[in-house]
Amino acid sequence: MFNAFRTFVLLAGMTALFMVVGYFIGGQSGMLIALAFAGVTNLFAYWNSDKMVLRMQNAVPVERSRAPELYDMVDVLSQRAGIPTPAVYVIETDQPNAFATGRDPNNAAVAVSSGLLRQLDTREVAGVVAHELAHIKNRDTLTMTITATLAGAISALAQFGLFFGGGNSNNRDNPLGGIGTLLMVFLAPMAAMMVQMAVSRTREYEADKHGALISGDPLALASALNKIATLAGRQVNVAAERNPAMAHMYIINPLNGQRMDNLFSTHPDTGNRIAALQKLAGEMSVDDKGRRPQPRPQSASSGRDIGGGWRVPTVGRTEDDGGARGPWG
Repeated sequence: MFNAFRTFVLLAGMTALFMVVGYFIGGQSGMLIALAFAGVTNLFAYWNSDKMVLRMQNAVPVERSRAPELYDMVDVLSQRAGIPTPAVYVIETDQPNAFATGRDPNNAAVAVSSGLLRQLDTREVAGVVAHELAHIKNRDTLTMTITATLAGAISALAQFGLFFGGGNSNNRDNPLGGIGTLLMVFLAPMAAMMVQMAVSRTREYEADKHGALISGDPLALASALNKIATLAGRQVNVAAERNPAMAHMYIINPLNGQRMDNLFSTHPDTGNRIAALQKLAGEMSVDDKGRRPQPRPQSASSGRDIGGGWRVPTVGRTEDDGGARGPWG
């Protein structure tokens, strides 16, 4: 119920921002046009934004035959999360990162980068996947994709007004003339960005906690966050750089990492997230290998124990072969 209310508030706020932009560009007629534009954009964002996000981030669907280890991991973790197994995508980039998208758990997808599979070990990949599944379970993905789509549309509307008459100071429909348009060109995208950032920071902490509970291994996720944050600053994610409005969807900012939980950071400080996971691990009595002190049942299925009382086949870099495994080399 809370997530549905949050999505409604987001839609209402973004729609109001559309109307404000339209008003300062074209007066009452501009406001009505912006309202119609917002309605169309909202409908599109609800039904198609997930496909658009995957396409813009160059994510490609992966068949089970190509990545059985990854599929098994997503399937087992989805069962633990109590949601349908989402579609699996891979982003061909060296930067380790991941995101989830979809309007609901029945229409969701998890996208991980090839760099993530190569540079993180099995437990860390499982922690990242569990984090993204937590977003799906909490229905954060709808909020994330709608926010990304509307933020881009607001920026486009402001630019449209600048190039098609809004900059004309003699435009009688524009209450502030060229000054109003210029203000909207700069302020409207910034306002949309601030909404994105506020939503993003809150949901990341919750997804860390719920993802750690799903995997049963908080310190594996903490280790993954530390590695991703370090490597993301060294390796360029071209698709994310071209579409910065989508950056808040990733588990770690794929652009320039922020160091503070301030008004202009798309993600919480990684150190704060790791500290929260370490505290959670203490409360769960889980050590740095994902083990609990009490005995736990072991499955007879093949694969390595990655903590939390369950086993999945290996994916990505392993401790025993010293290198990467799977179709990503």
